[in-house]
Amino acid sequence: MQTTPARRKGFDPSLILKAMLVFVAVTPIAEHFHAGALTVFVCSALAIVPLAGLMGEATERLAARLGAGVGGLLNATFGNAAELIIALVALQKGYHDVVKASLTGSIIGNTLLVLGVSMVAGGLKRERQTFDKAAAAASSTLLFLAAIAMVVPAAFHMLATGSVARGVLPLSREVEIEHNLSLQISVVLFVTYLLSLLFTLRTHRHLYTGAAEEEHGQDHGNPVRAVLTLLVATGLIAWMSEMLVGAVAEASHQLGLTEVFVGVIVVAVVGNAAEHSTAVVVAMKNKMDLSLNIAIGSSIQIALFVAPVLVFASYLVPGSPMDLHFSPLEVLAVLAATVVTNMVAADGESNWLEGAMLIAVYVVIGLAFFFLP
Repeated sequence: MQTTPARRKGFDPSLILKAMLVFVAVTPIAEHFHAGALTVFVCSALAIVPLAGLMGEATERLAARLGAGVGGLLNATFGNAAELIIALVALQKGYHDVVKASLTGSIIGNTLLVLGVSMVAGGLKRERQTFDKAAAAASSTLLFLAAIAMVVPAAFHMLATGSVARGVLPLSREVEIEHNLSLQISVVLFVTYLLSLLFTLRTHRHLYTGAAEEEHGQDHGNPVRAVLTLLVATGLIAWMSEMLVGAVAEASHQLGLTEVFVGVIVVAVVGNAAEHSTAVVVAMKNKMDLSLNIAIGSSIQIALFVAPVLVFASYLVPGSPMDLHFSPLEVLAVLAATVVTNMVAADGESNWLEGAMLIAVYVVIGLAFFFLP
């Protein structure tokens, strides 16, 4: 009887993430011995990446085992937990600009960089890849809503500033109105996000079968272990985020970078790095529906769930509440990302060149933030 030779296993990328867990121990040591803000910032950033990966894996196991309804709630709560925790810590320290920049960076990073790399990786050995046009159109529309929610406060600020300059509106009243406007827009965004969950998980779940097919037939492990992993990873990310945010101002100064650039590029990539790898891997397996759901779905969560939650949370911490008034460049970046993503996804097909163009747009926007005074 002839036996089949054992299949050689390739290199497992998860080994890199496991090795990076050493920075969870290195970071507090560097903090204790005053190794410098830049060292603490780099070590804490490298520590958050594998922890975010563990959190993502645990969430997916629970979501797959407990069903679509509970899974949707878990993904809404923990899908962008690393970014949310980092932003909450920054919010508590009063770094509103860093928080807004990280939100912008997450949106453009997911829609341009992650989706672009996924299309390149998946399209190198294929002429084209396909995905559901209706699902992509629904996601693109939700992204447009997020862009509008950024444009309106920015436009209102410009008009109100003119009224203040003419003496028609007191400055204190302008600030109060902008905060109220941001709060009410946040309520609209949050409700819309809940409706989008209803759409994807209940009324039109058939449009999102790609994700279900990926989970079918897999061993999802022990749910108790997944819950413990989720709790421990959440606590450690909160600890690492405390040190990351504490060092961000001095570290960005040492690097010669603005806090906005660090928020848009560095903090956003750190919070999403582990999750992003999944989108690329499934794209290489020719599962573009799932890859698209991960990349664009994460941006939708940031814009419609995380941003409103941060506005709500800002009323619970000392100091002035956070508003949704983003800088003109941030608004332009999200608008450009939304338009380009919609153009690429409109036909239900992708290829490596479209992915390269998405990456090119991301690089152009990144250069603008780099040179921003």
